[in-house]
Amino acid sequence: MRDTSQTPTIETIYSAEDIRVRLQVLATEIAAKQPKNLLVVPVLKGSFVFAADLIRALYGAGLAPEVDFLTLSSYRKSRVSSGQVSILRDLDLDVQNRHVILIDDVLDSGRTLAFAKDLIAARGAESIETCVLLDKKATRAVSIEPDYCAFECPDVFVVGYGMDVAHRYRELPFVGRIVD
Repeated sequence: MRDTSQTPTIETIYSAEDIRVRLQVLATEIAAKQPKNLLVVPVLKGSFVFAADLIRALYGAGLAPEVDFLTLSSYRKSRVSSGQVSILRDLDLDVQNRHVILIDDVLDSGRTLAFAKDLIAARGAESIETCVLLDKKATRAVSIEPDYCAFECPDVFVVGYGMDVAHRYRELPFVGRIVD
């Protein structure tokens, strides 16, 4: 049983139902392009719930992508990016001549997604697209825009649906912000 005595109030920004509906739309958009030799690469850890649900939606839209994982970090236990992206876990699969879709939770400074995109390109991917759950229209540190985006997000620190602060709140079925 959860101990809620020390749990802060979390305001819902995007409900579980909002997310479910939007993922169906994204999967349909991606499937309409009929990508061949598709490799989906979630950038962990924050995107794991979004990626799992999107991969199932892609299956429902008629695609059967291979999946590999890349773990990058610029936050560690902080709410502020360090500005340095580190590879914590690299891919197992070869991306050479593959159509790759990078999946990330939040696009804000752009450093992590740009780093991942450059890394995959340098390894010989045929094409690379990006899909993010949330696009914060804040000032980017690098020039990058997502190919697919579920939602535009206010410039606030968000948790839930796989996203965390110091490894907490990933289990929430919605995206929210801590208000106290």
